[in-house]
Amino acid sequence: MDIVSQYDHDTGTITYIVADPETRLCAVIDSVLDYDPKAARTSTASAERVVAEIEKRGLTCAWLLETHVHADHLSAASWLKARIGGRIGIGNHVAPVQRVFSDIFDLGSGFPTDGRQFDHLFGDNEAFLIGNLHARAIHTPGHTPACMAYVVEDAAFVGDTLFMPDSGTARCDFPGGDAHILYRSVRRILDLPPATRIFTAHDYAPGGRDPAWESTVAEQRAHNIHVRDGIAEDEFVAMRTARDATLAMPTLILPSVQVNIRAGNLPEPDARGHRFLKLPLNAL
Repeated sequence: MDIVSQYDHDTGTITYIVADPETRLCAVIDSVLDYDPKAARTSTASAERVVAEIEKRGLTCAWLLETHVHADHLSAASWLKARIGGRIGIGNHVAPVQRVFSDIFDLGSGFPTDGRQFDHLFGDNEAFLIGNLHARAIHTPGHTPACMAYVVEDAAFVGDTLFMPDSGTARCDFPGGDAHILYRSVRRILDLPPATRIFTAHDYAPGGRDPAWESTVAEQRAHNIHVRDGIAEDEFVAMRTARDATLAMPTLILPSVQVNIRAGNLPEPDARGHRFLKLPLNAL
């Protein structure tokens, strides 16, 4: 299995290209559509780097996987699908996330909240293939209700459920988040074989260290500052609740969620060809 990691410095997001060297089929996990919040302007430099890597390696895209509805970057899945193909997949609990945010953004009764914007909705423990690579989707709610980890052979792409050991775990104060549930989701991941490689969706380089995104189950169990072995659920929940109360909302949450519940599609243009995002006041 070949794994290519592309780090986006603006959002701390890591996009992965996971390829089967035999069939040359690949999956792209957690792609990024660039967004300038000052000008409300999108661009595709990050997504074009993905395309260039896939073309350089002679790969064919089979899947465009989302670990969850991200709140800190816009997904480029729809743009990539138009360029290189692939099926857009996310967890099958995305519908309640869509319902919550459809109400917050007043998207109206015409906005579907059944996940149909995505090509495939993964169930818990659902098996699938990336070429000849065996993969499994694991439902890991807590950060959001729709979070999924994708276990591909000896690697687990865990989204925001876990960060690097010195960064801990994801926040649980978004709509539908729950620290008790996150703790149990993390334990499912940490019950994987100790040598399983863990790839996180974000890294914010705490303490000024270089960005990093790969660890192992054994390293997480020994050193994760929030959920290492010996930390009980109630202790974790108390820590997570107190910490979340101090955190500001992500800079890009309002544009990101509106795009990401649409599988990376931008809102439909008006008669003049202009597209608009909404800014709900005092809603978060």
